Amino acid sequence: MSTGKQLSTEIDANVPTAARMYDYYIGGKDNYAADRAACEELDKVVPSTRRLAVNNRRFLQRVVKVLAEDHGIRQFLDHGSGLPTQNNVHQVAQRIDPTAHVVYVDNDPMVLVHGRALLEQDERTAVIHADLRNTTDILAHADTRRLIDFEQPVAVLFNSVFHCIPDSDTEGPRAVAERFKEKLAPGSYLVMCQLVSEDAEVRRFVTDFMNQATQGHWGRVREPVDVAALFDGLEILEPGLVEVSTWRPDSEVAPRQLTHEWIEYGGVGRVA
Repeated sequence: MSTGKQLSTEIDANVPTAARMYDYYIGGKDNYAADRAACEELDKVVPSTRRLAVNNRRFLQRVVKVLAEDHGIRQFLDHGSGLPTQNNVHQVAQRIDPTAHVVYVDNDPMVLVHGRALLEQDERTAVIHADLRNTTDILAHADTRRLIDFEQPVAVLFNSVFHCIPDSDTEGPRAVAERFKEKLAPGSYLVMCQLVSEDAEVRRFVTDFMNQATQGHWGRVREPVDVAALFDGLEILEPGLVEVSTWRPDSEVAPRQLTHEWIEYGGVGRVA
């Protein structure tokens, strides 16, 4: 399947992107005034967003550590990877096994520039510029073929990214997840979480706000049941599908999501 979408390689500092807004929330420096202004407006309605972003990043790091250390995964395909920060997927995985392979996928040209500069000395890691809905092109990309052997177990990550794409029978989150379930070898894992809210007004406001701010380059806030549907047919690892700060926390005193206007919700599923 190909979306037929042409990805821009131009960086527009005047239009916020989800990747740069996320970078701002987790304390990064690769963002512009438009991104910071959008975050400030969002905070007026959902003030827990910074904590949510930090907790989501920690969830990703714990998941990669668990999959590499406890389940022997040595291949990671990370969709919507965002701008490089500390303790990225390849760094967490390669601390456990230096031979681990990681492919990052993102459609933000700024991610491509920074990611390639960071990883140019690491032959086991690559960054590709692609729309995460375009599964065929991602799998056919030279770097994916060089680094990922789909005859062996792979961890495919969709961490805090499915809310960035709209619903569609062929390109929505469910369709993307199903394509990987068909492709992955037994013993592979799908990591999936996204922004959800039980509050219809929060779902409406944030969805409208983000689509307006990013000029339509967003999807929607969903409900927990929508995320649960992505895991149909998978064996879900304990503790199940949860608010991500409660997924195998490092300690009892680890930060938790304190307010719940919206949350990151999801988990890890194994391909049997």
